[in-house]
Amino acid sequence: MDSFQDKVVVVTGGASGIGKALVRQLLAGGSKVVIGDVEKSALDAAVEELSAGGEVSGHVTDCSSADSVESLADAVYDKYGACHVLFNNAGVAAPSANVWETTPNDWKWVHGVNVMGVIHGIQSFVPRMIAGDEEGHIVNTSSGDGGISPLPFQSVYASSKAAVSIITECLAAQLQTENTKLQGHLLYPSGGLLDTGIWTTARNRPEELAREKPGIPSPTVEDFKEMAEQAGMELQFQDLDDLGKFAMEGILAGRFILMIGVEDAEAQLTDRAQRYGRAELPLDLAHLPTI
Repeated sequence: MDSFQDKVVVVTGGASGIGKALVRQLLAGGSKVVIGDVEKSALDAAVEELSAGGEVSGHVTDCSSADSVESLADAVYDKYGACHVLFNNAGVAAPSANVWETTPNDWKWVHGVNVMGVIHGIQSFVPRMIAGDEEGHIVNTSSGDGGISPLPFQSVYASSKAAVSIITECLAAQLQTENTKLQGHLLYPSGGLLDTGIWTTARNRPEELAREKPGIPSPTVEDFKEMAEQAGMELQFQDLDDLGKFAMEGILAGRFILMIGVEDAEAQLTDRAQRYGRAELPLDLAHLPTI
């Protein structure tokens, strides 16, 4: 695939943040985009806003539900008869806590969306994409927090994103060994801090998966900025549209890893591998973030 022009693209979690930036850039590239998002009000607003840039529609989708994602796939194929690029992008996060202070519902909710959402997307779309016998791409959003090196106080989120990285690596290998026309890609949001809805995902947490005990409130991005300022740190934020452009360029270039500054990850992963080789804890406790 050498262009996104006239390609049918699905983006889950596309009503805000990274997903919305991807949709904006895809429309600029001539794609026909279907957004799947669980938040109907945000979805409707995004479709209305972005429709000036091209052909875009929305479908309310709960990625943790296989039936809901299957409904999204049915809607896409009923309308277009194809899907050329799938972004499994939807993600949520739980409050920071020690593992023994997390709750069963923290794990059910976060892994239900972040891990099973990717699985549901693959299972609902990939067989149809293979049957369509056209070049295509599956892009799964992970995180350096888990996929590269986990933050210990984010065990629920980090473990979910580590799972996404491994699932995607296996998927990409299988797509090649099965001689399909599809490629798998791993998107690492990168380049700096990201001002996205991941800071406030509790707004979409189902009541039936509420925490079984009170937790430490998660900071908003504004709280994080204030903490950094008090600590004398200057934060670098990544422009989301630039990240979207970078991801699209990487897909067309055939890169598996889509990560700004990926060369920096090499040193980090090398250090982790060396610690493994010495049978040590891979985490460098001396250089953990202080805020």
